Amino acid sequence: MGEPLRIGMVGAGKISGQYLDTIARLDTLRLTAVTDLDPARAKEAAAAAGAEVASDVAELVARDDVDAVLNLTIPAVHAEVALAAIAAGKHVYGEKPLAATRAEATAVLAAARTAGVRVGSAPDTVLGTGTQTARKAVDDGLIGRPVAATAFMTTAGHEAWHPDPEFYYRPGGGPLLDMGPYYLSALVHLLGPVVKVTGAASTPRAEREIGSGPRAGQRFPVEVDTHVTGVLEHAGGALSTLVMSFDIHAAHLPRIEVHGTRGSLGVPDPNGFDGPVEFFTGGAWQQLPVSAGHRGAGRGTGLADLAGAVAAGRPHLASGELAEHVLDVMLTLLDAAHDGRALAVATACERPAAVPLT
Repeated sequence: MGEPLRIGMVGAGKISGQYLDTIARLDTLRLTAVTDLDPARAKEAAAAAGAEVASDVAELVARDDVDAVLNLTIPAVHAEVALAAIAAGKHVYGEKPLAATRAEATAVLAAARTAGVRVGSAPDTVLGTGTQTARKAVDDGLIGRPVAATAFMTTAGHEAWHPDPEFYYRPGGGPLLDMGPYYLSALVHLLGPVVKVTGAASTPRAEREIGSGPRAGQRFPVEVDTHVTGVLEHAGGALSTLVMSFDIHAAHLPRIEVHGTRGSLGVPDPNGFDGPVEFFTGGAWQQLPVSAGHRGAGRGTGLADLAGAVAAGRPHLASGELAEHVLDVMLTLLDAAHDGRALAVATACERPAAVPLT
């Protein structure tokens, strides 16, 4: 086994704990440095991992003991941090979305190609046993030719539990850009890239109220669409219906279902790595055995795959190209909703390779 990929983490907020847990149990990754706008958070995360604290992003990306930057900042600065890492010759793996705009995403990937470094992006949940078992069922022809899919993410909004939720309601946020990457990445794994979209969107409430933490009761403005619905046409001809909402208090809707000419699949929540996959045929639903994907995966599995891909000289699965396509699909859907017409998706990507059971 070669040396572990040395990781510098930018951002030590709520999601960082899950990444730290994964890094701690993998021999292929080692956290060496942490920085955060809140020095206390950076110090706490670094101490837990036996890493050092960097005063800022510039210091972290310049370190000789950092091979790759784990970018856990807010969406508005994803591209800024990624470009700083790439300029320093570091690989970068970031939280979703890849960037806030198409231009930023294009700039990140172009800079990485020029520098000869890798760009990876969450979500890596699609590499777990849930989505991959469903994908294997599709690839094995269990449901026949895929015809349609549905994908639903419905909640009343993150302000109920997040103590600082404003960024979810600013440009780069909203239910589509926040949660859509999980669902769209899963749909691309299951059905291939998207070529055309149409939809509608709305913002029913102009303000939201923080529901927890020291700022509970404070109100803040909503700057993005909080209910988005769309129809996606995949390259293979299947049609997916998508609903992403911060305006639904409760629902019985499934997370993802895929329907084919011979049967249907119930796919677990793509915000998780595992969960039951159900197959309907002959009048009854039955649970499929786990047959593909990484068992026991956690956030950071995509970063570990990037480390292995760098060592082996192969493509990594949670790629910047997939993330760019997913971002373009989401932004094109919002454009289509505001324009009131169907629009072609300008980008394309390869359907990522399947993950065998490990």
